[in-house]
Amino acid sequence: MTIYQSSLWWTDIDRSIGAVSGLEEIEGRNILITGATGLIGSALTDLLIRWNETHTGKIGLRVAGRSKERVDERFGEYAGRDYFTYVPYDAADEAGGLPDLSQVDYVIHGAANAYPALFMEQPVETMVGCFQGLLRLLQAARAANCRRVLVISSSEVYGQRQSDQPALEEESGFVKLLDPRSSYSMGKRAAETLCASFTAEYGLDTVIARPGHIYGPTATLRDNRISSQFAWQAARGEKLVMKSDGMSLRSYCHCLDCATALLTMLLRGQSGSAYNISHPESVITIRRMAEILAQAGGVELLRETASSEEKRGFNPMTNSAIDSEKLAALGWKGIYDAETGLTHTVRILRDCL
Repeated sequence: MTIYQSSLWWTDIDRSIGAVSGLEEIEGRNILITGATGLIGSALTDLLIRWNETHTGKIGLRVAGRSKERVDERFGEYAGRDYFTYVPYDAADEAGGLPDLSQVDYVIHGAANAYPALFMEQPVETMVGCFQGLLRLLQAARAANCRRVLVISSSEVYGQRQSDQPALEEESGFVKLLDPRSSYSMGKRAAETLCASFTAEYGLDTVIARPGHIYGPTATLRDNRISSQFAWQAARGEKLVMKSDGMSLRSYCHCLDCATALLTMLLRGQSGSAYNISHPESVITIRRMAEILAQAGGVELLRETASSEEKRGFNPMTNSAIDSEKLAALGWKGIYDAETGLTHTVRILRDCL
């Protein structure tokens, strides 16, 4: 089964579309989405597919990825629609040429190694993908006079902070430079500075999104983030096993809330600015996230000691809560608090089994 066979997924998408103001403004425009088969990118693409399927005015989707087969598999019949075009793109391909953006109005760049197993297995590719892949896109967008480039960064750019308060956009903390696990956070930091540099030197309109810990039913089985693993395990009726005390604080956000946040930034964000993405009612500990998923799946939550190898991949930030007031000032408001979003995630994944 696919996610499209879940009626709850379509209901949630319709609810999310209703929360976005101004999408009709980009009807007739083309959007390039990189990382479109990932957790965030596929939720965003599904939302725009639904818009096109339920509105007369269409938004052109240029869906970028390394594999057409994977794109076709993920989006099924919708990959054959007139408004849907596949674009070959590999963010980590250093020898790759500039993608053709001559027919593209907006770019939403989300392609990157996005989960800890890949950071540890491929730290070089992770860092190269963050920077080199973006550089090629920015060069192409500048040449094509694209209206705006929206880059999906990460709350990991904040590093380890002393404060116990949610991070504001102008803050930053410590990142251990010689740790390969830092390839992602340092790559994202460099990417953000590259955006600011293109805006300052060339006048290219860029906006930066800093999502917190995004979860949802668009997570693949390969995704080893704990929220993704636990959601799939709960959906299958398996016990959840925590490898830490789970007391680290995280800003969780449902993938569809993240998608509406990105569209709000695309439409209303200030050029050269960064915006945190976090649901204010979903700033909870890892343990609380696991408890909600266990309850939704009707399964047991257990505790075991992590191996030294597992610990190497852990996020070193004990407090990665982020403040989303700046985003809210643009008119965005999340729909899914932690309990609703995590419960819906398990229900939808069960529909996919």
